[in-house]
Amino acid sequence: MLLDSRIVPQAAAKPKTFVGLMALYESNYLRLLHLIPDLATIDGCYRSRVAGDCDLHVDVIERCRYTVTLSLTYYFETPAGRVADPDMRVRAYLDGQLAEAMRASGPHQHAELRRLFAAHSRELNERWRRNTVLNKWLEYLSDQGHLILDR
Repeated sequence: MLLDSRIVPQAAAKPKTFVGLMALYESNYLRLLHLIPDLATIDGCYRSRVAGDCDLHVDVIERCRYTVTLSLTYYFETPAGRVADPDMRVRAYLDGQLAEAMRASGPHQHAELRRLFAAHSRELNERWRRNTVLNKWLEYLSDQGHLILDR
């Protein structure tokens, strides 16, 4: 399912523009809403399990009247111990229907995530890079079948 179809084509993300960045935030929100249909009411810690993929861990870090701040991560066991990767902090603006990656861990353990970060390192700023990766990861999670439902 392509949620980005709800975005007006003229507002498609154009690198190095504020309008493009807002379109990316809107796309992130639509993808996040597909992953977490109860985004407006969700609270606590959740895990989504699907065959053939890592468990997705979602923790509600902060809930305010118009925003929800989440942690989205996978956990991997390594010889050095447990590693969270990717580990993203995402703020959803419920009233504006936007979602922004506030923080992303790095460097990443996985080649594909390193490639995504490297490919977007020359963009306007770190927001472009973080939010482009969030957008692609949310698309991947949806394609894998992850779904977070309120208890």
